[in-house]
Amino acid sequence: MKKKLTIGLFGFGVVGQGLYNVLSQTHGVKAEIKRIAIKDKSKTRTLPQELFTTDKTEILNDPSIDIVVELINDHEAAYAIVKEAIEKGKHVVTANKRMLAENLEEFYELQQRYGKSILYEGSVCGSIPIIRNLEEYYDNDLLTSIEGIFNGSTNYILTKVFEEKKSYADALLKAQELGFAETDPALDVEGYDAKFKLVIAIAHTFGVFVKPADVINIGIDKISATDLKYAKENNLSIKLVARAFKQGDKVFAFVAPQFIEAHHPLASIRNEYNAVLVEGAFAEKQTFVGKGAGSYPTGSAVLSDVSALTYGYAYEYKKRAQHEALSFSNDLRVEAVVTFEDQHSVSIKDFETFKSGYAANGKQLLQGILTLAQFKALSERDGVSVLLAANATFSPIAESVPEDLLAS
Repeated sequence: MKKKLTIGLFGFGVVGQGLYNVLSQTHGVKAEIKRIAIKDKSKTRTLPQELFTTDKTEILNDPSIDIVVELINDHEAAYAIVKEAIEKGKHVVTANKRMLAENLEEFYELQQRYGKSILYEGSVCGSIPIIRNLEEYYDNDLLTSIEGIFNGSTNYILTKVFEEKKSYADALLKAQELGFAETDPALDVEGYDAKFKLVIAIAHTFGVFVKPADVINIGIDKISATDLKYAKENNLSIKLVARAFKQGDKVFAFVAPQFIEAHHPLASIRNEYNAVLVEGAFAEKQTFVGKGAGSYPTGSAVLSDVSALTYGYAYEYKKRAQHEALSFSNDLRVEAVVTFEDQHSVSIKDFETFKSGYAANGKQLLQGILTLAQFKALSERDGVSVLLAANATFSPIAESVPEDLLAS
């Protein structure tokens, strides 16, 4: 039965204000914010000062508060808030992907122990309701893969670089001014943010809890002028793609930039929009598109979780309950394009299988098959840029290399 719930809100930044605004403008959600915990009470705010507190216990120890909504940017402090809230019998809604990704298995166990929900639709791809769909729509589908553009900041930057010929630095600055990228953009541009979201999605796609440290992430910060030239000459774009897929009893996952052909579903995803491609045995391929960054898109996702709690909703982690014996692995071959200037930086010996390459005006490009470990190692060399090839095929190392990968 739908009931009216009382909220204690932690954080009143971009997303917190977005939640307050969407909650005040909708009439379908029976919930109200009683208290807002902030760091600095001296700041001038548009709401009455009595709503705000700097003492977290005023929320956590208040028996009239049913839901703690955690929207702060400190993942360690967020962890402590979420854990204590559950232990004190409160439901939790959060959008903190790093905190969730690093502690998801523990939070799963806490939910089972205390019978309270932790919902986090807003943590993965903003306004796209992907977690709820993985839990409900795809609950009995044999899912084989999930991939897409999971970070709106990098997609905004790449859009400006490709379509408006802006420099990487100018595009990044604009993303920061619009609130899509943080002041310290490393989590976005180096692929960490997308990785945290992918780790959360994997738990609901395959029922496997994966540690973020085990998932390889390569960002867009080393994309070179040669990469851009190669893309334009071959009618390609570049997207930062997060992907996870199942082969046999293994789940493989990583984040990396990739050359994308013009007809690919991700090619048309622009600016701060995200896209998620899900493939299953029964539903086959489906695409979800929506804004992945900004105050209202994330705020609306958080509000959807609050609304779900008025009906007593909880994630059931249905894929995990199906007890399919899957384990995570990085033992994978990938097809990659490597660009560099110093002729001594990379050689064909760095590839398991070399396919093609060229050199012009001091710029060099090599394409071939690498293990995922080699792919990551090359990305860490100075002056070297590594991207997945267009239509790259992936092959577990335990298997033989497919002939189409070996063909030059």
